[in-house]
Amino acid sequence: MSRVLVIGSDNPFTHAIGDSLSAAGIPIEYVAGPVGALQCIRTHSIAIVITSPSSSIEEDLSLLNEMRLIRPAIKFIVLARSSTPEGVIAALRARVFACYTPPFNIEEIASIARQAASSNLRDDEISVLSARPGWVTIRANCRVLTADRLMTFARELSSQIDEHARYEVLQGLREILLNAMEHGTAFNPEQMIDVTAIRTRRSIVFYVRDPGAGFRQKLIRTDVVANPGEDPIAFLRKQKEEDQYSGGFGLLLARGTVDELLYSEIGNEALLIKYLDGPPRELDPIPPLIH
Repeated sequence: MSRVLVIGSDNPFTHAIGDSLSAAGIPIEYVAGPVGALQCIRTHSIAIVITSPSSSIEEDLSLLNEMRLIRPAIKFIVLARSSTPEGVIAALRARVFACYTPPFNIEEIASIARQAASSNLRDDEISVLSARPGWVTIRANCRVLTADRLMTFARELSSQIDEHARYEVLQGLREILLNAMEHGTAFNPEQMIDVTAIRTRRSIVFYVRDPGAGFRQKLIRTDVVANPGEDPIAFLRKQKEEDQYSGGFGLLLARGTVDELLYSEIGNEALLIKYLDGPPRELDPIPPLIH
């Protein structure tokens, strides 16, 4: 089992994470700060580092650069005081394993650290294709763990929006990610999906594309997704009875958390839109021309 280094030995929160990992049989080392961390990885076989929640993303990335000179394959879980889009993009480019800011969830962080400790992962499982504040595109392989990691970055990229709207759009994004990975690639870790996060003045938008053949014909009717008056549970039950069901419930859940859910003709591309000040006003119909 991989050894985990936890930075911030005087912090009760980091000890709570370490206790959770120790209970799972994962060996833990504690250090007070960056100097002790560098000394520790020189003398111990450390595979994962969890940074101090009192540090900044910039400080953590500087430490990561130094650590990789000693252990190039080290996995880095960033806990930071706060985040900015620029900081999150820098963390993505630096191949940080996961990124968190307050409020921290001890069990969530411990869970992703446990998975990092027990998984053989490559550096290219998440790669940045294009990134600037307001527009970030990444390519990711199709593992549930990769979806969990992506959600930590998506949460930070949307940290400046209303908490309720943020929760809803992230819930929808997770459903679409898992739907794309499951039905687009059967969770084949050799296959990749593309994800784009866009922030406009009035909305946050996520675009997901998988390499599969799509779901439209075999998973769910367009009118069920588009029409809130339909009973999705009854529809899915009917599909099961007719032996036509092969998923799609996540798509319906996502539809209930965003203002618009659009997808391509074959169904391997999805667009989620959450308006930050309510959906745009419907335009009045254009009156006919009078001659």
